Amino acid sequence: MILETCVETYEEALEAWRRGADRIELCSRLDLDGLTPSPELIRKVCGELNIPINVMIRPRAGHFVCSPEELDLMKSEISMAKSIGASGIVLGLLTPENQVDADSTKLLAAAAFPLPVTFHKAIDLLSDPVIGLRQLKNIPGIARILTSGGKPTAREGAEKIREMIKEAGDQLIILVAGKVTKENVLEIKMLTGAEEFHGRKIVGSLT
Repeated sequence: MILETCVETYEEALEAWRRGADRIELCSRLDLDGLTPSPELIRKVCGELNIPINVMIRPRAGHFVCSPEELDLMKSEISMAKSIGASGIVLGLLTPENQVDADSTKLLAAAAFPLPVTFHKAIDLLSDPVIGLRQLKNIPGIARILTSGGKPTAREGAEKIREMIKEAGDQLIILVAGKVTKENVLEIKMLTGAEEFHGRKIVGSLT
């Protein structure tokens, strides 16, 4: 079972590592659902922790429909994160029609290569996340999908998560999120059959 902790400071990352986190998702502004962290923070966390550090690439809050200028900025941020030690990249792009933006995702996944890419919870905004998953299976470099099964919590989305795991097969990892905590992660594992879990409190409260 893999436990990924979402953090926004070096102190939180260090505490998560001490508590047994297997992987870190490093962001800034979690009050805005996560933005790209600063180069200084990425460098410090990647340089001092010996577990994988996946870096959020999201230049602004709000919707996930990106302009060409924002895509260029995201490519620059990916290049920056790669150059200073990121283990993986986290991103999510949608079309104005609320589908996975496969073309832009393919472009950014290529920019991230050889780092693996996690497509984040933007997928939960789709009417059916399984449809988005089918698109993402065909994009080289996409390794994981972070999801609560299209519901506010993993418990509520458990049935859809199981469907997504079946559809993903051995091509993608379904990383389960949505109010997953140290206290309920074993229950969520039983409900979903997943092997990887993500949460702010996945190894307990960090503050």
